[in-house]
Amino acid sequence: MMTFAKTSAMGAAMMIAAVVAVPAMAKPAAVSHDGKYVSNEAKSYWSNGEFPKGFKLSIDLKWTANKLEYHAVNTTNPAKPYLNNFEATLDDVPGPLHENARFNQIRIKQLDANTYQVLEQKDGDVIVGQYWRFSPDGKTLVRWGVGKAPDGKSKAFLEWFDRAQ
Repeated sequence: MMTFAKTSAMGAAMMIAAVVAVPAMAKPAAVSHDGKYVSNEAKSYWSNGEFPKGFKLSIDLKWTANKLEYHAVNTTNPAKPYLNNFEATLDDVPGPLHENARFNQIRIKQLDANTYQVLEQKDGDVIVGQYWRFSPDGKTLVRWGVGKAPDGKSKAFLEWFDRAQ
């Protein structure tokens, strides 16, 4: 006859095995983060209180196994739209950023299925350090971090985007 201690130990071992096995079996299919995301001004802010009124930024993303194609248009000032386009690997290796006065390198590291660390650099110096987090259903993207403005002052930011397509 088994003792209470042996029975308890076996039960605990079976529960641990079940808990470990369930996530592997119940893992949902990955949600694609490809698509167009548009800024949500009401849910966004800058720590200096100067978040632009009428902020309008749309981002088109295309992901592959180890690459991101990023195309963004900021039309907050419609007379002077700001474009930001790049391709980057997801291996935390600095890659070139072209046609950008503030940054000349981009570095991206995937942290989990929905989270990325993104560093915008100038000659190896991090100017903007941020995290991108997609909701599990892929309907939102939140970017938050700290960046140094052209005037040399840093601010924290949170930018919320809703998926448009």
